[in-house]
Amino acid sequence: MAFHPTDLIGYGAAFLTTVSFVPQAWLTLRSRNVSGISLGMYTLFTAGVALWLIYGAIQRSWPLVGANAVTLLLALTVLVMRLRYGARRTA
Repeated sequence: MAFHPTDLIGYGAAFLTTVSFVPQAWLTLRSRNVSGISLGMYTLFTAGVALWLIYGAIQRSWPLVGANAVTLLLALTVLVMRLRYGARRTA
């Protein structure tokens, strides 16, 4: 399969949307503050990213696979932190 110039659009979009999750994941890991994170939203988002990853693998679309593999890892990190630290109350 030959590289097509429009793949650059896919790789660019994949890079930007994936990197956009790094600050949230980093902040959540550092601060353990999950008070502003919606459990419902992150649960649905993480499931959606997992489905995009599966779809990308079926389609053999490497921009989709790469981006969604990394995004899934970041989203799962935030979701696990939300589940772990979300029940804590501050006085």
